[in-house]
Amino acid sequence: MIHNRLKELIGEYSDELTALRRKLHREPELSWEEFKTTQFICEYLDGLGISYRRTEPTGVIADIAGGQPGKTVALRGDMDALQVEELNKDLPYASMENGKMHACGHDAHTAMLLVAAKALNEIKEELPGTVRLLFQPAEEVAEGAKMMVEQGAMEGVDNVFGIHIWSQMPTHKVSCTPGPSFASADIFKVTFKGKGGHGAMPHDCIDAAVVASSFVMNVQSVVSRTIDAQQPAVLTIGKMTVGTRFNIIAENAVIEGTVRCFDPETRDLIEKQLQHYAENTAAIYGAKAEVEYIRGSQAVINDEYSAQLVQKVASKAFGEDVLFTEKPTMGAEDFSFYLDKAPGSFALVGSGNPKKDTEWAHHHGKFNIDEDALATGAELYVQYAWAYLNEKQ
Repeated sequence: MIHNRLKELIGEYSDELTALRRKLHREPELSWEEFKTTQFICEYLDGLGISYRRTEPTGVIADIAGGQPGKTVALRGDMDALQVEELNKDLPYASMENGKMHACGHDAHTAMLLVAAKALNEIKEELPGTVRLLFQPAEEVAEGAKMMVEQGAMEGVDNVFGIHIWSQMPTHKVSCTPGPSFASADIFKVTFKGKGGHGAMPHDCIDAAVVASSFVMNVQSVVSRTIDAQQPAVLTIGKMTVGTRFNIIAENAVIEGTVRCFDPETRDLIEKQLQHYAENTAAIYGAKAEVEYIRGSQAVINDEYSAQLVQKVASKAFGEDVLFTEKPTMGAEDFSFYLDKAPGSFALVGSGNPKKDTEWAHHHGKFNIDEDALATGAELYVQYAWAYLNEKQ
C-alpha cells in the first residue's frame, strides 16, 4: 500500500517544500486574483514536464499519466488568500501585501500539491492510471471548485481527495472520518421596508428598526424550535444596517447572516422558515419584507470507502498513532462540488504546536502553521493516490 520511494522523495524535497510555502505566503493573492500564483504553478509544472491547462480566470488542471492504464484520481489544493492583515510582522516570510495574507493555510496546500506532483512524476511509469492535480482558486468565496468542475476538472475522474491544514489539531495528526466533515454555507439578506418620519412622532411611522429587532430575536427559534435537535444547524445574524440619523424613524433595515448545516432537508426547512418569519414579523407591524437566500457550498460528506482508505494509508505511512478524530465543523469548504461528480474524501492534517505558536484560529491575523506538517500533507497526497490507483474495487 505504501510506496517507499515516494516516502523517500518527500523527505528529499522537504526543504524545497518549506521554501515554496514561504514564497507563496509572502505573495498572497485574493480570490479570483491569483494570476501570479497561477503563473508560478505553471512554470513549476513546466520544469517537471507535466502537462496542464489553465482554467479561467485563474487556476490550473494538470495530469500525470501513468505507465499503465487504470483509474483516475484527483488531488485538490486551493491557493487563494484572505483580506486579513498579517500580525506576525517578525516572520522572515511575512506577507508583503498590506491587508492580505494566507490566514487559512492555502499557501501550504499549494506547496504540498506541487511537491506531491514532483514526487509522483518521478515514479509515473509505475502508476497504474492517472493522477489529476487541481490547483483551485477562490475557495474563500465558495466559487472556485464549481468553476473548475464547469471547466472539466472532474471529467473522467473516479475519485477525488483533498487536504486542509488544521491548526486546532496537533502537528502530524490526520483526521478523515466517514460522513459529515464540513457544513453547507448559505447567505441570506432580509430587507424590511417601513415608513420613516420624525423621531418625536413614532405613531405616524412604521419603525423598521423595531421590525428588524423583533425579527433578529424571534428568528433564533427557527433552530431551537423548528429543527430536529439531532440535526446540527447554525443561524447567525452577522450584519444589521438600519436608520440614518438619531432623530429619524428608520424607514429601511437590512439584515445579513449565514446558515450552516449538514442535512439537505434541514437546509430547505431553514430557508422556508426564514421567509415565513420575515413576512409575518413585517406583517405584525404593517411593514414589508423581502428575503434573498443564496446557496453557497454544500456539506462535505466523506465517502466511507475513501475515508477508510485515507485512514489505512495514514496509519501505514506514519504509524497508527497518527490517526485523530476531529468532530465535524460548521465551517464550510467548496470541495463539496467535486464530491457531486465522484466519490472521495477530505482530510485534515494537524499543524497546531503551542511551542511554535501555531494554534491560532484560521482567518486570524496571527495564523501560522508548524511547517513540520507540510511533509505529512505532501506524503498523504502521494500515498493516497498510489494506494487508490492500486486498490481493487
